[in-house]
Amino acid sequence: MANNTNINIENLKNLFNTAFHGGAWHGPSVLELAKGLTVKEASFSAGNIHNIAELLYHITSWRLFAVKKMQGEESYNISDEKANWGNIGKIDQFELETLMMELTLSHDELIKELETKEDSFLQEIVPGAEYNFNTLLNGIIHHDLYHSGQIAIIKKLASKGGKAVDDDYTESRYFEDDLEDDFI
Repeated sequence: MANNTNINIENLKNLFNTAFHGGAWHGPSVLELAKGLTVKEASFSAGNIHNIAELLYHITSWRLFAVKKMQGEESYNISDEKANWGNIGKIDQFELETLMMELTLSHDELIKELETKEDSFLQEIVPGAEYNFNTLLNGIIHHDLYHSGQIAIIKKLASKGGKAVDDDYTESRYFEDDLEDDFI
């Protein structure tokens, strides 16, 4: 349904795609940060912060929430403990690959659903909520970027072998000292 009258929908799709796939002005996208993750990086625990696997699961869960709401499911809610900060803990390679597949599929579903909408849809109230779809969808973009920043920091901690490193930590081949960033 994309046409010149759906400028806001097209803008949202562009923002979702750059925040997820890359090319955004702010730096690495969610997928750029998640690609090549090792099991140890995804499970890395530093004190009382969420690990990357938990963050990716959380991002995916809220994207699916948006899709379900766009499909009109008033009663859909995120009740899964892991989506709202239960403990995923350590994962294996299969779980990491599944998590990455679900993350990517959630993005594809979100874009596909947006393609069926017109700009006027953005002013509709989200079923079962007190805010409109414009607020929800822009919020999901902000949410993704907020957590992508956390992922970048956790990856940096995992690669540097900081004070909070797990006992079974081994150095990652994905990080070099020449990144010239100052996350920590």
